[in-house]
Amino acid sequence: MPADGSAPRPSPKQETGEIPGRETGGDSARAPALSTMHNAPSPTEAADAGKAGRQSAPEDGLPLPQRYHAIVVVALGITLAVLDSAIANVALPTIARHLHASAASSIWVVNAYQLAVTISLLPLASLGDRIGYRRIYLCGLAVFTVASLVCALSHSLAMLAATRVIQGFGAAGVMSVNTALVRLIYPRASLGRGVAINAMVVALASALGPTIAAGVLSVAPWPWLFAINVPIGVAAFTRGLRALPVNVPHRAPYDYLSALLNALVFGLLIFSVDGLGHGEARRYVAAELASAVVMGWFFVKRQLRQPAPLLPVDLLRIRVFALSVGTSVCSFCAQMLAFVALPFLLQETLGLSQVETGLLMTPWPLVIVAAAPLAGALSDRYPAGILGGIGLVLLATGLLLLATLGAHPDAFSICWRMALCGAGFGTFQAPNNRQMLSAAPRERSGGASGMLGTARLTGQTLGAALVALIFGVAPAHGPTVALYVATVFAAGAAVVSLLRIVPGAAGRAAG
Repeated sequence: MPADGSAPRPSPKQETGEIPGRETGGDSARAPALSTMHNAPSPTEAADAGKAGRQSAPEDGLPLPQRYHAIVVVALGITLAVLDSAIANVALPTIARHLHASAASSIWVVNAYQLAVTISLLPLASLGDRIGYRRIYLCGLAVFTVASLVCALSHSLAMLAATRVIQGFGAAGVMSVNTALVRLIYPRASLGRGVAINAMVVALASALGPTIAAGVLSVAPWPWLFAINVPIGVAAFTRGLRALPVNVPHRAPYDYLSALLNALVFGLLIFSVDGLGHGEARRYVAAELASAVVMGWFFVKRQLRQPAPLLPVDLLRIRVFALSVGTSVCSFCAQMLAFVALPFLLQETLGLSQVETGLLMTPWPLVIVAAAPLAGALSDRYPAGILGGIGLVLLATGLLLLATLGAHPDAFSICWRMALCGAGFGTFQAPNNRQMLSAAPRERSGGASGMLGTARLTGQTLGAALVALIFGVAPAHGPTVALYVATVFAAGAAVVSLLRIVPGAAGRAAG
C-alpha cells in the first residue's frame, strides 16, 4: 500500500512506460516524514472542489476538455508575469521622463518587481503545498491584476515602485505554482508535453516583450503597458475558478520564521551581487554578502529540522533533483550573459542599428518556441540527462561561435549562430523542467515548482551581474569576454546534466 493511502498502483515502469535505465527520482524517492502528512482534503478544500464542479486532480491528469481550459489559464497567467518584467525595461526612459525621475532612480521600477518575485517564490510555493496550488495561483493572479491597474494610475515614481512590489508578489504567486499545476493537469505519460508548452509560452513572452512594449508606446502613453494586463487577468481569473484542479494538501504547519529568513537571505544576496556589478563600495558589498551568508547558515540549519521545509532541502537530497537545479542555474546564467552582451556586440562592436539588432537576435527565441514541444515529447521517452546534455553542448557551441565572429559578418552568419543557441536551449529546458517535477513526490510539487523558478531567477541575476562586472573590468572587449564566460557556463551545465545518467543518479545522495 502506498504511503499516501491510495490504492496500490502499477510499478513506475508499467505506469509510465519508462525505458530501462532511465533516471527517475519520482515518487519512489519520497521523504518519509511527508508520507504521514498527505491526508484527505480538508472540508474547505472539498468545498472549493464542489463549488467548481470538480474533484481533486487524479493521478492521470484532468479529463478533456477541462485540461485544455486549465492549461490556457496557466499560460495566460505566466505570460502576464513574464511580459511585465520584459516590457518595463523598454519603457524605463519614457517613465523616467514622464514622472520627472532620474535614470538611476527609475531602475527601481524593474528592481522592485524582480526583488519581490525572488524573495517570495519559495514561501508561496511552500504555502501552496499546504493550502492548495489553485488558491495560490488565483490569489496571485488577482493581486497582480489589481496592482496592474494601480500601476497604470500611478502619478509618482515612489507610488509606481511601491505598487510594482505588490505586483511582484502577485506574479510570484503565479510563477511559484504554475509548473505544479501543470503536473496536476497532464497525465504522467504526457507530462513532458505539458512542461514543453509552459516553456514555449515563457520563451515566446520573453521574446515578444520588447516588441509589444514598443508597439504600445508608439500609440499610447506608458500607463497602458500595465492597463492591458487588467482585462486579460480578469478573464484568466474567471476561467481559472472552474478550470484549475484542486490538489490534496499536506497539513504540516507553515514556518513563518523561515519565510522571513528566506526573504532576508535572497534579498541581501541580490543587493550584494547587484552592488558588485555596478561598482558599489566594496565594504558595503562585503557586509551584505557576509550578512546573507550568516543568515543563510541559520536558514538552512532550520530547514534541515523541518518535515516539509520551505527551502526544499528534502528534495535537494534527491541527487537527480539537485543536479537538475544546478543545470538550470548554470544554463540561465549563460543565457542571460549572452542576452545582455549581444546587443553591445552587435551595436557597438559591429555598428548595427537597434532595429537590425532586434531582428538578428530574433532567431534565438523563435527556435526555442519550435524546439521546446519536440524536446518535451522526447522527454517522455528518453532520459533528461542525455537530452539536456545534447542541448547544452549545442548552446555552448553556438555561444563560442558568436564570441568568435569576424569583424564584418553577414546577417546569415549571425542568424544561424543565434538559431543554434536557441535550438540548444530549447532542447535542454523542457526535459530539465520535467525531470525536476517528476523527481519530487507528488505532494511536494509546490516545493519543486518554487525551486524551478528560483533556480531560473538565480541564474538570470548572476548572469546580469557578471556582465556588469565584466564590462567594468574589460570595457574594450566586454561583450566578447561575456560570451566566452557564457560558453563556460553552458559547457559546465552540459557536464552537470550528463551526470544525471550516471548509475545511482536517481537515488538520494548519501546522508
